[in-house]
Amino acid sequence: MTAPASRDGDPLGRLDDPDFPALTMSQAAALLGVQAAFLRSLDTAGVLQPHRSPGGHRRYSRHQLTLAARLRGLLDDGHTLASAEVILGLQDELADARADTERLQATVDRLRARGADG
Repeated sequence: MTAPASRDGDPLGRLDDPDFPALTMSQAAALLGVQAAFLRSLDTAGVLQPHRSPGGHRRYSRHQLTLAARLRGLLDDGHTLASAEVILGLQDELADARADTERLQATVDRLRARGADG
């Protein structure tokens, strides 16, 4: 697994990238407090598709671990994997819509302030 250095040339800077596949399956499972089988099942279901090393070993990013942890929480609450996927998708859409609303409100506020000044 050879990845380019970060933009500033620091090879360790990649570790700050939430999408950099830095963790092995056992490391990811330990961090999440789950069995490796749980991560394998997410991969098999196509919900979480980890990067594969040249030797075929799964490698996980922080972003993928966040997703797996969110799924684990919903599964622990009694949701099926299918419903957990839908819930996560809706949560993400809502977060995006709220961010869009905040950006638009900031633009409106800026335009109103400019109009009051002019």
